[in-house]
Amino acid sequence: MKKIQFALSEVMPVMALSAALCFAIQPIFARSAQDSSQNATTQQQPMQPDDQDAAAVTTFSGKIVKSGDKLVLKDISNKTTYQLDDQSQARDFLNQSVKVTGVLDASTGTIQVSAIEPV
Repeated sequence: MKKIQFALSEVMPVMALSAALCFAIQPIFARSAQDSSQNATTQQQPMQPDDQDAAAVTTFSGKIVKSGDKLVLKDISNKTTYQLDDQSQARDFLNQSVKVTGVLDASTGTIQVSAIEPV
């Protein structure tokens, strides 16, 4: 019995100290967890493209004509021919003057077509 009392008298202060430390450290861990969740949210947001790389929707005018086995937009005013990525939509306007709305891939000369309207 005396051994148990001696053990309890030695263990109780250690347990009390451990409990006190747990309560004292809890706000630090909570703050750290909150900071981590904010960092994770920040990291998950998509990166905004640079202004130079941002794709701009533009309107192009011209006539849909056949060039080989492809349909293209021929802009007579600036003597430019553009490839069209949506051949099925362009087919409806073959040999017509149109306004094409889309994004130009300057490296390939291809318009990613959003809409085609007759003029």
